[in-house]
Amino acid sequence: MTVEAGGFEARQREREWFHGLTVPPGSWTVLRVDGRGFSKFTEARFEKPFDPRFSACMVETAQALMAEFAAPYVYTESDEISVLLAPAAALFGRGVEKLVSISAGVASAAFTHAAGVPAHFDGRIWLGTTASDVVDYFSWRQADATRCALNGWCYWTLRQAGKSAREAGDVLEGAGIPEKNELLYAHGVNFTELPAWQRRGVGLYWETYESTGFDPVREIEVAATRRRVRVERELPMKDEYRAFVGELLQPIGSGSRRTR
Repeated sequence: MTVEAGGFEARQREREWFHGLTVPPGSWTVLRVDGRGFSKFTEARFEKPFDPRFSACMVETAQALMAEFAAPYVYTESDEISVLLAPAAALFGRGVEKLVSISAGVASAAFTHAAGVPAHFDGRIWLGTTASDVVDYFSWRQADATRCALNGWCYWTLRQAGKSAREAGDVLEGAGIPEKNELLYAHGVNFTELPAWQRRGVGLYWETYESTGFDPVREIEVAATRRRVRVERELPMKDEYRAFVGELLQPIGSGSRRTR
């Protein structure tokens, strides 16, 4: 390559303004992906307000992200997935562009594969300084899950009762939590008795378990400790959930780095 050509290439690379933006070393990082245009997408393909088939697709997508990013914890509610990265994680050199684009790409591909129809996700990054920040983050997202679940159940209960989209929206405008619960109760729905995964979201984390194998050399059965992903659809809530997330974070120190 000539000097002139090399200079031309250097000038073009200088225009990649955000390519050098990285996550600060030692930060707790959460990658959050959200379904793009999923309100119309899901209304045309899944039952409302909650469809177990859609939840299964989201969990499969969460598992793909968990594997790709070696995440210690992943949480999904509605059409979003939060992927926790440990402070020691050095994936893609901690490059923001890479983390955001690849997380959205993996989610889009995994959900498309699970659902059998094209779907797209966008991505963003959240940063925390301490484990307490992470607990706050996931507590915030679970509170959002509960709020969205209550609103969704109210809206679709009204729609199924014959209300138009505008009429349902007008009924819920300005309504508080007690009024929304009363609305559901009047239609035979007790919000507190709905499946926990609808109201609290789904958590995925690693757990160890004992497995029995066979040693062909000694010709005896041997016990081994293995690791697997647990999909928890019965998450605790509020303070108990905060304690649950805090316990998951305790063993996550500066563990091994994974690079690409």
